[in-house]
Amino acid sequence: MRYSGIFKNFRKKNILVVGDMILDHYIWGLVERISPEAPVPVIDVKDENYTLGGAANVAANIAALGGKATVVGVRGDDMPGEVLQSLLNERGIDTSGLFRGKRPTTIKTRVIAHSQQVVRFDREERSGLDDGLSRKIRDFLSSETDSWDALIVSDYKKGVVSDKLMRLIAKGYKKQGTFVSVDPKVGHFDFYKGVSLVTPNTKEASEGTGIEITDEGSLIEAGETLLRRLRCDAVLITRGEHGMTLFERGPSVSHIPTAARGAYDVTGAGDTVIATITLAHVSGADLRSAAVISNHAAGVVVGQVGTATVTPEQILQSMKSDGRP
Repeated sequence: MRYSGIFKNFRKKNILVVGDMILDHYIWGLVERISPEAPVPVIDVKDENYTLGGAANVAANIAALGGKATVVGVRGDDMPGEVLQSLLNERGIDTSGLFRGKRPTTIKTRVIAHSQQVVRFDREERSGLDDGLSRKIRDFLSSETDSWDALIVSDYKKGVVSDKLMRLIAKGYKKQGTFVSVDPKVGHFDFYKGVSLVTPNTKEASEGTGIEITDEGSLIEAGETLLRRLRCDAVLITRGEHGMTLFERGPSVSHIPTAARGAYDVTGAGDTVIATITLAHVSGADLRSAAVISNHAAGVVVGQVGTATVTPEQILQSMKSDGRP
């Protein structure tokens, strides 16, 4: 199937996104002087805005690509929660699985001056969910297991993803034939056993295996270790400016060079990768072709400052630049 045909199938797919919903807050300004009170820059604020982050950004990427996304997670009963809800609604993302709790909405505030991040500060609660919220999520996930073409777990280690939740997903979805992909976090790797795909970056793969990735040999050792240890179908290690490497059972290893051009801001790039590779795969692409598509998607978003999404047209343009149909 030609790539353009795969993209046409995106709008037919329903993707469930489970994980930690984050609100990204950006403060934009200029630095023209140093504070007389301390040796720190004074930011002359020119603008500020909010965007979707974490699992919410994964869903936003699905929507931007033309797919249908439903989120499952929690938000606070607070102003950031209202903003998060509004942004999801604006993008046509189904929030029937988004539950309110007493915990605050996770919000990351980044101060950007002259297109460079100066500082970031987070307001969040990282403890596990209370029994009431956990039960609501489990009940939602158990209610319509055959309604989705794929399930994405976006784990930012903010309390939603647990061993118990992953066992429910493995039993209710993966064993029933649903493609389950995970954007992992160190410390939770043992939770992901038996899923279809995990997408760690180089640092996460190194820390998750205890193998320092310094060259191709150690990269392959780490990828094959994750395949074996997690008993998953595939591992995609994203390597920043070095592209990505796909490990499949067989064994099969595919190195995919970066498609990034120009500036390089990795904020939210992992969200774009897992959204795109998952949607492309369930739309008819084999995993390697889906990884190539996601590589071009990442190449587009890292050329923008801050959290961003990508459209099929932008991916196709990037791929045509490399001579792909």
